[in-house]
Amino acid sequence: MDIVHPNTTVQVLRAYWNRLADHLQLWIGDTILCLIARVGIASIFFLSGRTKVEGFLTITPSTYELFQSEYALPWVPSPLAAHLATYAEHLFPLLLILGLFTRLSAMALLGMTLVIEIFVYPDAWPTHLSWAGLLLLLIARGAGKLSLDGVLKLR
Repeated sequence: MDIVHPNTTVQVLRAYWNRLADHLQLWIGDTILCLIARVGIASIFFLSGRTKVEGFLTITPSTYELFQSEYALPWVPSPLAAHLATYAEHLFPLLLILGLFTRLSAMALLGMTLVIEIFVYPDAWPTHLSWAGLLLLLIARGAGKLSLDGVLKLR
């Protein structure tokens, strides 16, 4: 009868676990991870931007009202803030989907997220923290291989 030493069992389990982790890292990898992060965070901002316009990019009167009341910022006039936010919520998500200037786009959206957290909805930090996590991943790693940044070899 073979007696298995506890340390040997732990070593075998560790080896199986590490092999599984290696396979998952190869299968998922940065390319898929960054693609999902790009599409996920882009959809949040783009859909928010679409609620602020009629047609292609005609800002609605209710958007101006929203930026004058609920979204009022201390140093930016509300009409300017409405335009900047609306255009940013369209432009930067589209760039993220394409994977073009990904780090720049992610930094811009992270800046928007910080402004929203600090000045508009400070109690929504769990949501904003999840947005920041996706954006920081893209800032750190870039768009991945399935992107225009990858094709153009832009870092």
